[in-house]
Amino acid sequence: MSLLHYYPIVIKEIYLDTFGHMNNATYLLLFEEARWDLINQRGYGMKKIKELKLGPTILEAHVRYLKELRLREEIIIETTMVDYERKIGTIEQRMVRGQDICCIAQFKIALFDLNVRRLVPPTQEWLNAIGYQPTSENK
Repeated sequence: MSLLHYYPIVIKEIYLDTFGHMNNATYLLLFEEARWDLINQRGYGMKKIKELKLGPTILEAHVRYLKELRLREEIIIETTMVDYERKIGTIEQRMVRGQDICCIAQFKIALFDLNVRRLVPPTQEWLNAIGYQPTSENK
């Protein structure tokens, strides 16, 4: 089972659209903020990326908006790795308010070599940073 990372956040005024709920683009911004929090906490921040010349990239995003989020609501963004096959991984994130799942997103991710400008297989250090612990069926 892969690590589950929790990132609490409060919905602020700057996140809202003219309908009084969170703007759709803000969901992506907050999901990214939570992913950076995860890898920074696990020692793979910008300093490490610049040192290794290997960093994360998003290849695809699929977002399902299930319940609206409004001003000053407290949510938790849950992040977990679903799988990692060859060079491509799948990460799932959820915005949860109490017992309600308000948004679910899946992202295809990869490790990008900044020198050769292409995707590379994940290093063990990168897998540790994203909390990926393969099960026996996906090793």
